[in-house]
Amino acid sequence: MKITKAVFPVAGMGTRFLPATKASPKEMLSLVDKPLIQYVVEEAVDAGIEQIIFVTGRSKNSIEDHFDRSVELELLLERKGDTKKLDLIRHISEMCEFSYVRQKEPKGLGHAILKAKNLVGDQPFAVLLGDDIIHTEKDPAIGQLIRVHEQTNSPVIAVERVPENEVSAYGVIDPESAEGRLNKIKGMVEKPPLDKAPSNLAIIGRYILSPEIFDFIESTAPDAQGEVQLTTALNDFLQHGPIYGYEFEGTRYDAGDKLGFLKATVEYALRSDKLGDRFRSYLSSLET
Repeated sequence: MKITKAVFPVAGMGTRFLPATKASPKEMLSLVDKPLIQYVVEEAVDAGIEQIIFVTGRSKNSIEDHFDRSVELELLLERKGDTKKLDLIRHISEMCEFSYVRQKEPKGLGHAILKAKNLVGDQPFAVLLGDDIIHTEKDPAIGQLIRVHEQTNSPVIAVERVPENEVSAYGVIDPESAEGRLNKIKGMVEKPPLDKAPSNLAIIGRYILSPEIFDFIESTAPDAQGEVQLTTALNDFLQHGPIYGYEFEGTRYDAGDKLGFLKATVEYALRSDKLGDRFRSYLSSLET
């Protein structure tokens, strides 16, 4: 089946960016001239996604407002004759269909995805996490996973090789076999110590999942922190059928980390047609 729906879990508290995220969602932090979440939405739309399901929480209303129409602002721009900005903001709300469901308390990624079950229905779907911003020259990262799913008819997880001293910060796959960028997964370990990590292939926030995953999430017991881990449900799913890890082509920025966010800001600014040359000149002036 063609994948047309994507789930965006955005109910997290954003504690790594406090106090900036005390009253404003981390997903709405500005990366050059757009909020982080818009980059990820555009990635999904470019890959053919037609409906985006946001799993929100408290203090996330600004996300919904951003992707809704702003009639007052449109009228103001129309009166000013500023058609360029008018088209720009109208495009945001017209990119695709947006739906929203609440996760009333943070109970883990698995629980967040489960909240979208009724809206997803009985078809395969994408999951995109807003912390990971992925720049690609051609194909959007989630589009690469969709193609792999079409070939394998199985769930697909984005993976990336990370330095060994960073594996304990990620979920890591245990590959059974590999063919180029494609890895058949034998198992997954959530944030393993280095000496117990089965590989340095870290799970990145892009997934293509089949609707059967909801049954496995529902039967997954919460961990010691009271969270339902998606990794646990995926490990159980492996008894049902194969899962693949795909080393996507592109540059990933961990925008949920302050240093990663700063790296993304610098590199996206340098790529900007309007700002790139002036910003590069400014950075060069700091070296003298």
